[in-house]
Amino acid sequence: MMPLTLAEVGEENIIRRIGGKQEVKTHLENLGFVVGGAVTVINAIGGNVIVNVKDSRIAVSKEMAQKIMI
Repeated sequence: MMPLTLAEVGEENIIRRIGGKQEVKTHLENLGFVVGGAVTVINAIGGNVIVNVKDSRIAVSKEMAQKIMI
């Protein structure tokens, strides 16, 4: 397992675990980041990570991306 911040751009990965406090987990789940779901990094700009998850393009901060384990 590794954090989403280390994922290769354009490579589809499966979310294995979401860390952090409960409110962080809930926030990420509401955005579509769920364990077992697919996530693809589109771009990483200045620490922020842009991903495709559930047919949506979402930008998450580096801190949030580090809590998403793939």
